[in-house]
Amino acid sequence: MTAHQVFLFEKSDLASRARLVLSRLPPLVSISPIRVQRHPGLRDGHGPVHAGSFLRERRIAVDCRRDEFARVFVHEVFHFAWLRLGNSRRRSFEALLSGELDARARGELGWSAEWRKRELQPADVAGRSRSWREYCCESFCDSAAWLYSGLKQHSEFTLGGPYRTRRRQWFDQLTAGRALSI
Repeated sequence: MTAHQVFLFEKSDLASRARLVLSRLPPLVSISPIRVQRHPGLRDGHGPVHAGSFLRERRIAVDCRRDEFARVFVHEVFHFAWLRLGNSRRRSFEALLSGELDARARGELGWSAEWRKRELQPADVAGRSRSWREYCCESFCDSAAWLYSGLKQHSEFTLGGPYRTRRRQWFDQLTAGRALSI
């Protein structure tokens, strides 16, 4: 199944927006397609959101401006990758983030990770609390969006250069010679 076959787009304009984005992603494999649809007025427990991934339904709902689509779409695709990543790879990314926290790295590569990072307590990291694991997932997805959306700059890309370099290297190792399962 090619990257274009991995997704079923509700509307042709979503497919055309996604075409260039998909060409920037590492190879993807999937046992079944993920539906992508517009969902005006999308909200979660915190208020309005740009998109949401419904992993069990294999569905992505988007409600974002055209200029935000690439970043938002990549972020949501990588929620499916995080699910299939496996414990050792997830733990490896957690170790990277833990090292950043130990070094007092400020900033993140998206708001969804940024606000969760700000709310973390030392006990969350040590105990691998739900807050910590959600932060790790959001940071993974925001990092992927930073890497693969095609945007060079964005107001939400606030993580310092050396930490960005380490994240890029981590993703390079993750995708070296292999397709990502989503």
